[in-house]
Amino acid sequence: MSAQTELVERVRALLAGEEPVREVTMFGTRSFLVREKLVASAVKDGGLLLRVDADRHEELLARPGAAQAVMGPDRDMGPGWVEVAATALAGDGLASWLEIALEHNRTVTAGG
Repeated sequence: MSAQTELVERVRALLAGEEPVREVTMFGTRSFLVREKLVASAVKDGGLLLRVDADRHEELLARPGAAQAVMGPDRDMGPGWVEVAATALAGDGLASWLEIALEHNRTVTAGG
């Protein structure tokens, strides 16, 4: 089983209680949308791309395994987009990162 496939299964299990969840394939990732907003994307190397609160961006980048998300050479995705290395997703790491992304998701989808 590939690192990406294993991560997709773990993310799917952790998002089972959220409604509605939709999975889509985009840009070589398997992406998860909750309430029609992107929460996370499993990348081929087993890492995770997350949509987070831009106000927490610098704080979150200081966590082990976190980096500014990029979309090609020398083109970062800006505040609120974080890549998390596969090594930081072991154990409870994935659940912790997903909860951070879900907190943001709930804020941006509130009332609509």
